[in-house]
Amino acid sequence: MLMCLPAIVFFIIFAYLPMPGLYLAFIKYNYTDGIFKSPFVGFDNFRFLVMTGDLWRLTFNTIAYNLAFILFGNVLQIFVAILLNEVRVKWFKKASQTLMFLPHFISAVLVGLIAYNILNYDYGFLNSVLQSIGSDPVKTYSNPHIWPFIIVLTFLWQSTGYGSIVYFAAIMGLDNEIVEASEIDGANAFQRIRYIVLPWLKPTFIILLLFSLGGVLRGNFGLFYNLVGANNTALYASTDIIETYVFRSLMNNFNFSLGSAVSLYQSVFGFFVVITANWLVKKFSPDNSLF
Repeated sequence: MLMCLPAIVFFIIFAYLPMPGLYLAFIKYNYTDGIFKSPFVGFDNFRFLVMTGDLWRLTFNTIAYNLAFILFGNVLQIFVAILLNEVRVKWFKKASQTLMFLPHFISAVLVGLIAYNILNYDYGFLNSVLQSIGSDPVKTYSNPHIWPFIIVLTFLWQSTGYGSIVYFAAIMGLDNEIVEASEIDGANAFQRIRYIVLPWLKPTFIILLLFSLGGVLRGNFGLFYNLVGANNTALYASTDIIETYVFRSLMNNFNFSLGSAVSLYQSVFGFFVVITANWLVKKFSPDNSLF
């Protein structure tokens, strides 16, 4: 209990004590009256989000991107962890882990700058190469159809190395005697991976999946803002998520109540997603459920 005390105190201070601030979602906040004396408007802030027609588009984009991040991210992380486990040259394994770690520590601002210098229409590296071989330049920042691929690939590049460590650590907990017994029985590398390693990683995958689903409606603001910005109207259809919409609302209108309403919507939605996903896991694989 003493070891858990710092974590308990942390969550009480930063997660539970601020909860009365959710009242912001149900008022029309002004600086003069403060939170608890501002006019109560009920569900008007939520109604505004629905009536604008933006809520469904924002919800779809946010969920679609997060599902792509979760699905492709976990598959690629498992693949990389298995590859690292199969490498027998220690110096190469360590060098590979270090190089894959580096993108995780690169600032989103720098990632956006790199992307801009590659994709810029006038003097970007991509268009320079295309023009040098006689092809027409690409207007990347006005083409909404290619940005889902760019955003997903950028996320995978930045997160795969760090995320694979969890799965690699899980593989390290596998009993070597089981692997050696399979080798004696004639199992090749692919059979060991299919029948021993992947089943061993299943509980870890399910737990990480359940944790990730809790934030399925919370977008990666830093990634989206620095790659495409928050005010590029040409890309709203495919890149606008809840966080960038709230950012525009706060910066243009200083509407704190609207931001709180969206945050509450995200939290309630995420709560029900986790409960539903855990119920499904508990129904089909009770040993791997969270509760």
